[in-house]
Amino acid sequence: MANKVYVVGVGMTKFEKPGRREDWDYPQMAKESGTKALEDAGISFDEVRQAYVGYVYGESTSGQRAVYELGMTGIPVVNVNNNCSTGSTALYLAAEAIRGGRADCVLALGFEKMQPGSLGSTYDDREQPMGRHIQALAEISEVLFPPAPWMFGAAGREHMKAYGTTAEHFAKIGEKNHRHSVNNPYAQFQESYSLQDILDSRMIYDPLTKLQCSPTSDGSGAAILVSESFVDSHGLADQAVEIVGQAMTTDFASTFDGTAKNIIGYDMNVQAARQVYDQAGLGPQDFQVIELHDCFSANELLLYEALGLCAEGEAGKLVDSGDTTYGGKWVVNPSGGLISKGHPLGATGLAQCAELTWQLRGTADKRQVDGVEAALQHNIGLGGAAVVTAYQRAER
Repeated sequence: MANKVYVVGVGMTKFEKPGRREDWDYPQMAKESGTKALEDAGISFDEVRQAYVGYVYGESTSGQRAVYELGMTGIPVVNVNNNCSTGSTALYLAAEAIRGGRADCVLALGFEKMQPGSLGSTYDDREQPMGRHIQALAEISEVLFPPAPWMFGAAGREHMKAYGTTAEHFAKIGEKNHRHSVNNPYAQFQESYSLQDILDSRMIYDPLTKLQCSPTSDGSGAAILVSESFVDSHGLADQAVEIVGQAMTTDFASTFDGTAKNIIGYDMNVQAARQVYDQAGLGPQDFQVIELHDCFSANELLLYEALGLCAEGEAGKLVDSGDTTYGGKWVVNPSGGLISKGHPLGATGLAQCAELTWQLRGTADKRQVDGVEAALQHNIGLGGAAVVTAYQRAER
């Protein structure tokens, strides 16, 4: 039987426009988030037995260089790269170490120091990991570069054609997430916009305007994961949050079934969510707050269906109902999501973990959702990996 896994400490930096903070390299980012997580847990680095460190853009063993800012104790440090789900992959691996009894206190750390502008490839002298995905989409859609907005925008167009979803539905998601971010001091953007502002902002790939697209960002996030015995021996039950379900999926054969939605990971998301619901004994209706991967508003809309918040084809109606914001059935992306909080790839999943930990503890300040008993996290990277995690407050 697997050991229980608890989050007892979280920390993150404010997410920033690349290069905005002077003398802020990834070691400084990691020191800031990691120190906050250790202080939150009330432990010293000497008690950490393993570390899993995620980043996408950086040299080999940058994870070690980052962790050395917290201490040099000779522990295993594993470098993790899984595209935009890198942070959640580090979280998943850290949890696996606890589940398997290989360690009783593990650090999951993620950071990113990015270049301004759209994402691009680093190596042009070898096969691109997403080459097959891009080729498959090119066979069913006009081609646009940079590829990310084209890929998610094409999936949005596909949904519009199949179900009558409108550009306004996508824009309403952007409006919601920017509105939520006003109360998040860690967010890169903290400005609300009207629905018309969202619709009128610069078109990136129809129907996606600029204010519906996540920006590149610098930043870091961290979490301390421990075993049940560690919680008991350190008196951490009052702040512990249990991971009650967690799954990672990679591409299925259906990724290349000729639909845009599967090229951007719809089936990966569905299968990961189902595994988590089975593990946790919870369904979509049992969560009050959700942090999900809104790299573009089109992805958030598709995730409503993939995660089971509504039936396939009903996401537009869900948007119109107001059930994904304060006062509705769920509060989705109270942090502002990737669209407004920012998206430093290696840190995103750990920032989601931090937000949900605060929500479950009741310490999310102006963002606090009422009556949070369970929380759901979703993070995806194309090429590909989807990570879904369910959290509940630890039993007192």
